[in-house]
Amino acid sequence: MPRIKPNPLALALAAAFSLQPALALADEDAPIALPTPPKAEGQTHVTADDMDGEMNVELKARGNVVVTRDDQKLESDWLNYYQNKDRVKAGDHFKMTRGVDVVTGTTLDYNVANYSGTGMDPVFAMGKPAPAAKGTPAGARPMSTVPMRGDGQQVDFRGQNEYRVYNSRINSCEPGNDSWYLNSSLLDLDYNSGVGTARNARLNFYGMPILYTPWMDFPLNGNRKSGFLPPTFKTGTNGTEIALPYYWNIAPNYDATITPHFNDKHGTMLGAEFRYLQPNYSGSIYTEQLPKDKVTDKNRYAWYATHSQTLAPGLTFGYNANYVSDPNYFKDFGDRLSIAANVNLVREAWLSYGFGWQGGSANATLRAQRYQTLLENPAPGDIPYARLPQLIFNASQKLPQGFSANLQSELTRFSHPTLQNGDRLVAYPSLTWSLDKSWGFLRPKIGMHLTEYQLDALPGQQARSVSRSLPIFSTDAGLYFDRDTEFLGEDHLLTLEPRLFYVNIPTRNQNNLPNFDTSENDFNFAQLFTENRFSGSDRINGANQLTTALTSRLISQENGLERIRLTVGKRYYFNQDDISLTGVPQQRTVSGSNLLLGASGDLAQGWRLDSSYEWNEALKTTERYNAQLRYNPAPGKVLSARYRYGRYEQLDNSSLYGPLRQVDIGAQWPIAKKWYALGRYNYSLADRKPLEQLAGFEYNDGCWSARLVGQRYVSDLTTTKNAIYFQLEFKGLGGFGNNPLNTLKLAIPGYSKTNDL
Repeated sequence: MPRIKPNPLALALAAAFSLQPALALADEDAPIALPTPPKAEGQTHVTADDMDGEMNVELKARGNVVVTRDDQKLESDWLNYYQNKDRVKAGDHFKMTRGVDVVTGTTLDYNVANYSGTGMDPVFAMGKPAPAAKGTPAGARPMSTVPMRGDGQQVDFRGQNEYRVYNSRINSCEPGNDSWYLNSSLLDLDYNSGVGTARNARLNFYGMPILYTPWMDFPLNGNRKSGFLPPTFKTGTNGTEIALPYYWNIAPNYDATITPHFNDKHGTMLGAEFRYLQPNYSGSIYTEQLPKDKVTDKNRYAWYATHSQTLAPGLTFGYNANYVSDPNYFKDFGDRLSIAANVNLVREAWLSYGFGWQGGSANATLRAQRYQTLLENPAPGDIPYARLPQLIFNASQKLPQGFSANLQSELTRFSHPTLQNGDRLVAYPSLTWSLDKSWGFLRPKIGMHLTEYQLDALPGQQARSVSRSLPIFSTDAGLYFDRDTEFLGEDHLLTLEPRLFYVNIPTRNQNNLPNFDTSENDFNFAQLFTENRFSGSDRINGANQLTTALTSRLISQENGLERIRLTVGKRYYFNQDDISLTGVPQQRTVSGSNLLLGASGDLAQGWRLDSSYEWNEALKTTERYNAQLRYNPAPGKVLSARYRYGRYEQLDNSSLYGPLRQVDIGAQWPIAKKWYALGRYNYSLADRKPLEQLAGFEYNDGCWSARLVGQRYVSDLTTTKNAIYFQLEFKGLGGFGNNPLNTLKLAIPGYSKTNDL
């Protein structure tokens, strides 16, 4: 306890009770105030309409009493102050302000020196201070706190920033909003440690108890805290499931979450996640375990692990491992997003070293990688090759006069359970010259793509070596023109940006080369400006071709928004040689590629257009187009409509191709005060059936919110699943139920969380 300094109250009383007639000259109606010395830590100052008492025994103050000391301020109708004990008794009503905390009540017995005492019939409000600034007095809160208010039968002040409230009610709502309260027989609020503890706690929602626990603790400053998290609940085709997560704050840089799940269809599952963070490494390990699934009578499980570590300056190591017990795991326990995203689960580890020098840099990576394919009865081509291992080395060097040299290289061992295995060495050195000006750019490039294979023997075929060498020349050039213009009464900048991209690569027969990791890229604007239309290194197209493109943009000079962007692009072939994905040379039947058109931009306040169109040059017909119009005048108000057309496209969640005709409508819109409607309807005109239907409502009271969403979606060509999401979220306390936010963000373009509105 700090040493008690001489109190100015004692000096003032000594003067007041001595025979000094000068005191009688004061206005009798004016408030009496003790002399105010320069403010110092540990000094008490009292003002009141009327004061009397005996030196060092008891001071009695009446009417508009105000007591201040350090960050404490006490206001009351009357006050008895025992100066030698620094103790006050106050009533009939008091208001105690301690920093940002305010407590009011009827009577108070309090020690102003050690911040301790008792108040009756308290009504309290805990604020949310900013982080402590430089020079903040000792004992002040070190961080922001969760806003909280409530009342009780009695409050014990247990020191600076510590409270105990009996028979309390608390919530984190604005004054006047008592829609929910957490009732408890005993409530401890310790803002020094940042932990609140409630005993015999009952959560009441509009007077109805919805949750009871004999004991609970919770963070007061937003920091992590061990304890049970709000339970989750979900139901649908995959069964009705209840989960109760327990969060274990092991250390500031370690934590774990243990989650028991009960699913009425499949049984009891246990999930666990461990996370760690160190200055030089971080990662996580997660697992789900279901012994004896009721449906399959088999053990089902999932494992995920990630790690990233810096071993030395420039030297890093990491791994990403994923594994599930069976191909149907995500269909039975996941949602639409996880089903679509997890077709091939990657398992890989890498060691990477990067370094630099004057004008240059290099990076070397050693990787081991393989996949778990979740397709049932996959064909050999559906299973990706494993890379066991892969060594990648890339380097670049700036040279005088705008030149730069680059090297891309790799050495990989490819492994497959049924297809041919082998080694592949790739080296692609190149030299580029860059001329970049405000009016445009010119970037010619020349390189040599070198590939060497060492292939293992197959039944009826001996081991063999094969190589390929291809010179590659390309030139990328563009110009930039602009002028000021006026559009809809506002100043805009109108641009015209032509661009040319020339590529020359000799055509080589490549059907004697294996296909370890190559596929043909989708044709789009980005692909127009690439040297090779194939991904990977097993196939390289022949080319003597020129891409022409023109872009025009209308840009607001007031806020920089692109009001409209119009783009047209086409590739022209100067010879008819071509290479198929099988590596067999073939002849083109057209002189140019399909024509691409695009239009997009923020048309007006809240209106956004995105569209693309592809014209098939060979068939003289539309190949595909996509158009989406979105109206989003404010957060929480969004309407979108999209139409997708494809003459022959890969169908969703499958390896099949066919015609694509889809209408996709999404919406989030307020329908009444605090009420929002949600919906998505994705319909396939070609299949004459909906692919996804979603409908729901959100309610945002400001102090609590609720979401109820129903979803029906196609998980594969023959299976349709249902899911129901319900979540009740209390401000400052958390949510109960199944969180649908990721589903809503994916389904409705421009969706906004109503809590943030």
